[in-house]
Amino acid sequence: MQERIERLKEQFETELNKARTGEAAEALRISYLGKKGAVTELLKGLKDASNDQRKEIGLHVNQLKKYAETLIQQKVEEIKKAEIEKLVNSAEKYDVTLPSEDNVGSYTPITLVQRQLEEIFSSMGFTIEDFSEIVNDYQCFESLNIPEFHPARDTHDTYYLENGQVLKTHTSAAQNAIMRKYGPPLRAIFPGRCFRNESTDASHETTFFQMEGIMIDKDISISNLIYFMKKMLSEVFERDVKVRLRPGFFPFVEPGFELDINCLICGGDGCPSCKNSGWLELCPCGMIHPNVLKMAGIDPDEYTGFAFGLGLTRLAMMKYGVKDIRDFNSGNLKSLSQFKHE
Repeated sequence: MQERIERLKEQFETELNKARTGEAAEALRISYLGKKGAVTELLKGLKDASNDQRKEIGLHVNQLKKYAETLIQQKVEEIKKAEIEKLVNSAEKYDVTLPSEDNVGSYTPITLVQRQLEEIFSSMGFTIEDFSEIVNDYQCFESLNIPEFHPARDTHDTYYLENGQVLKTHTSAAQNAIMRKYGPPLRAIFPGRCFRNESTDASHETTFFQMEGIMIDKDISISNLIYFMKKMLSEVFERDVKVRLRPGFFPFVEPGFELDINCLICGGDGCPSCKNSGWLELCPCGMIHPNVLKMAGIDPDEYTGFAFGLGLTRLAMMKYGVKDIRDFNSGNLKSLSQFKHE
């Protein structure tokens, strides 16, 4: 047995010297020290040995195991050090005396609008929250009163992942989690990126940004919703903006509305951005459905609230006169660099 251990030790050292990558060292560790490794297999022969032999063989095998673990660790460190040195030596040389470029990046108009809105709602007592872009079916649909096979799901053109999760189609997917996190009374906004499998045109994109807002307390009414929407729009555009409120169906609000803004690009005359209607759908909103409150553990007989989903992308189009929504994702620096940085 002692001779077998020595041969195994020599064989291990030879193979370890040939290892040039971390993957090779890991494979060698598994081959010798894994559950079915060569060193581990030596211990299985102890069942046929006497008590004295078991003690001696076990001692030598454990010594070999610690020896192999130490050498593998040293080898891995050597490989990492060599890789770093190779990376440093191959790096592009630079001259520290050369002046740096003065080009300063700029925020996209969507980011500028989002930050402005965050300041506005923060001043009105709203908490700013963030939420994942990948959500489960319950968060995106069921918690919002949209059960499986509900017709409203057909309007979302959802991107489903192989594990059953989805790329969130609306920022409303965060409602249930945030309601449960804070409970009533509650004021919160949560901006985020949304995804829908849509045909792109001047006013539609597969990737766009929204800002969800909810307010829950006792005796909240539609009047509160209208006040906050008008306050927000007047602050963003720094002037009075013509809006209209029309009925709209959303399973998670009752009653539901569509808040449209008079197109600021064409002044209401009609253009591709507003589909020649003179109006641009900006903010679906309404009173939170009692079922949605119940699923978040809130008593709808005691509390009411409103919710709105503000289209940040479309709001940026109106504020900065961007005629085509596709410009935001184009990567065109000539276009995007026109906006100031802060």
